[in-house]
Amino acid sequence: MNTTPSAPRPIGDRALVLGGGGSAGNAWLIGVIAGLFDSGLDPTEADLIIGTSAGATAAAQITGTNPPQLFADILTAVPPQRPAPGGRGPVAPVANHMEITTEIITAAQDPADMRRRMGAAALEMDAASDGSKQAQWRATVATRLPSADWPNRNILITAVDAHTGDPVTFTRDSGITLVDAVAASTSNGFGVPPFEIGANHYIDGGYRRNENADLATGYNRVLVLSPLGGRTRHPAEWGMQLATQVDELRTTGSTVETILPNTDSLNAFGPNLMDFSRRAPSAQAGYDQGKALADHLTEFWS
Repeated sequence: MNTTPSAPRPIGDRALVLGGGGSAGNAWLIGVIAGLFDSGLDPTEADLIIGTSAGATAAAQITGTNPPQLFADILTAVPPQRPAPGGRGPVAPVANHMEITTEIITAAQDPADMRRRMGAAALEMDAASDGSKQAQWRATVATRLPSADWPNRNILITAVDAHTGDPVTFTRDSGITLVDAVAASTSNGFGVPPFEIGANHYIDGGYRRNENADLATGYNRVLVLSPLGGRTRHPAEWGMQLATQVDELRTTGSTVETILPNTDSLNAFGPNLMDFSRRAPSAQAGYDQGKALADHLTEFWS
């Protein structure tokens, strides 16, 4: 399994890892960070911020706007109308998305094979479409970010090359816009098409690992926020789960703390993490959880 980032990174003290988890998961991430921030602990001061899928959006958001303001905006936002039966948000998901991806995972021999199969299936589905979702998705992502420009921060956004299945990381030195990097990391390939940048197409960075916490190897302290609670649908022997990533980090000398959704946060998510109507309660539950954890984490982070 390839766990080596494709771009060089300086080794530093603190890393913040933001995992994937849909619309509700993004709101929860913002809530947790705002709760910590309001309690005197600022996770955005990390030397490295790694964002995957919904966490990629959050990484761009928290480095462009004050986290409490992002939290307040979520609480006052009006959820968008459903665009189609069974869908939520600006781009409707494929109805049998879970069935398609489960079949691919079951047929795959290992993570690399799975990523290649995911990319091929997503490209095939996109080839049969009218191509309109590409621009639509980029515009949607752009509206969610405080700025189209990379902040002057060490941010790493994950994705997967849809043609080769190879993991990819984007930084401010990658020669692409922040909007394109986040759009690539959040393109699940089914409903949201493989995202085109130049001659390449990319799919969700979560196909590498849901959190990609191992990319923080070499950092002294690593704080991981996982909306999916560290779970994975992949075979345990593939080592995709967060527990394995944490073990890898600790083996190389990192001190690691994880924040997973508690019972109140899971209840706030509801059954569908892509449900925009769950953003406000998910953010509030995350905020309360962040406030409650601040004292425990202060010595670790400060």
